[in-house]
Parts: sequence; C-alpha cells; structure tokens
Amino acid sequence: MEALEEQTLRSGAQRSASSRGRKVPEEPHPYRTAFQRDRDRILHSKSFRRLAHKTQVFMAPEGDHYRVRLTHTLEVTQVARIIARALRLNEDLVEAICLGHDLGHTPFGHLGEKVINEFFGKPFKHNEQSLRIVEHLESRGERSGLNLTWEVRDGILNHTWSMPEPDTLEAQVARFADRIAYISHDIDDSIRAGVLDPKDLPGETQTVLGASPSRRIDTMVGSLISASEGSKKIEMQKEVFDAMAITRSFMFERVYERPEMKPEHDRATSLVRALLGHYSGHPDEVPGADEGDATTAVVDYVAGMTDRFALREYQRLIGAD
Repeated sequence: MEALEEQTLRSGAQRSASSRGRKVPEEPHPYRTAFQRDRDRILHSKSFRRLAHKTQVFMAPEGDHYRVRLTHTLEVTQVARIIARALRLNEDLVEAICLGHDLGHTPFGHLGEKVINEFFGKPFKHNEQSLRIVEHLESRGERSGLNLTWEVRDGILNHTWSMPEPDTLEAQVARFADRIAYISHDIDDSIRAGVLDPKDLPGETQTVLGASPSRRIDTMVGSLISASEGSKKIEMQKEVFDAMAITRSFMFERVYERPEMKPEHDRATSLVRALLGHYSGHPDEVPGADEGDATTAVVDYVAGMTDRFALREYQRLIGAD
C-alpha cells in the first residue's frame, strides 16, 4: 500500500512512509498504513462514540433527522474524502483527521466551551481538547493516549480557522471540509426546524452556491478542487469563498446567535456552570482528580460529558428539572 501511494499520490501529498512518526515508536503493521491505524484508533475510542449525543446546533432536538456531532463528523469526513480523492491526496490521513477533529467538543456545543473557558481561568478551545483527548485522556491498554502520528495530531489541532495553517495538504482539506459541511447542513436543519425560510438566504448563497444542500456542497467542493489542482496549498475560487463567508456570517446572525435562543442558551449555560461548581467542591467525585491538578480533572470530566449525561447529572446533583 505504501508503494501504491508512491505511485498514485500527487506531488506534495503526505505519504504514510514519510510520516514524522509517533511519540512512542511502534513496529509497522503488516497490512495497515500508519494513518489507517490512526483512523481505526479514533473510530474505536469512547470519545468518538460520545459524539452521538453531543449538540451540533439544536439542543435536544425532538426530530430524528437533526445533526449531532457524530453525524456532522461523518459528513465532514465524506466531503473531505471526495476532495482528497479528486486531488490525489492521502485519503486515510484526511479521514483520520476528520474523525478526530471534534472529539473535544463540550456538552451543548460552543455554549459549554464558553462556560468552561470562564471557569478554567485560561483559554479552553475544543480543538486543543481534541488533541488532549487523543494524547492523554483516551488509552490503549494500560498506556494513556492513542499514540497517533504527528500529521494526524497537527490536523486535529489546527482544523479551526483561528489556528495556524496546518502542515499537510490533507489537513488543509479537512479544515475546508469542516466549514463546507456545517454551513450546508446547518442551513438544512434550520429550514427543517422552521427557523429559516429558504427565501431568507442571502442572494450570494442562492445564486453562487445553490438553492439545495447538494448543490451548495457540490459548488464549494468543485470550486476547491478546481482552485487547488496543481497548487501548493488548498484554496477556493474567490467568488465561491466570498459567498461561503457571507453565508456563514448570515448563519451566525440568524441562527447561532438569534435572540429567540437566549432562554435555551441560558439554561444550558447555567447547567454547565452548576456542574463545574459542584465538582470543583467535590473533587472526590471526579475520576483522576486525585492524580494531579484537580481543576483540570474537573474540566476534562465535564467537557467530556454528552448533553444527556450532563442533564442527568445536573438533575441528580442539583435536584432541578
């Protein structure tokens, strides 16, 4: 498979055999490349399974068809694999990064992240927590951490646009795929929930990106492939990139931060704040709190909760609905 990569991948693609390696060296696997092994370790982790019960946009949605972190992750992965295959990049590396990119998300999405940031007294970012999970909090046997390759860890850490550009073209693909996927599926979920009417979308969204979810994804993916073929970086044609940025700003104003969500956001914020307060006063109830920094242990514990587990713990400890 490594020989096949050498023959088929484009110049600048990351070959498995050329990985910077792992923190703890391991013997090569007889039939899986280094990035395939990383993908499998993430896929079988407890943190990955918990994504099935973590909020994407709508908290505790009543319908069966709204996205959660797990379905978001799978959509990001599929978008990224399409791009990687078209550009002859390493699909296994792209897949591993995408599967692990959101492991560090807190219960109730970015609301939980904001509360933890205030409690922690120092920056708490979900991408950094994702890296912490694969490096320390997950385990393989008796060893802490998944011992992933440098390239996968770089892609996970730097998948957000506030971070430096990641080192590999594959990680740059993952970064774009995350934004392409959530812009498209959040529009779809918002229309399904009655929060948006398709006619509300900006003109650039409809005329440049398209009027349907599949058309929007196809436009953004196609633009990225066209602009990146033969380039030394992953990029998108300016008209499409600008329309994507306008659409994202519109979603923040009309969906993510709309005033009607304030009561629901306040409840989620109070819940996470109460859990942090309780466990900081009762560190004996927190796994691993007696092994080091108790505050960090509390943050790790609460940040790793699913929405429904956080709600159950709140009801059990605080006695409130």
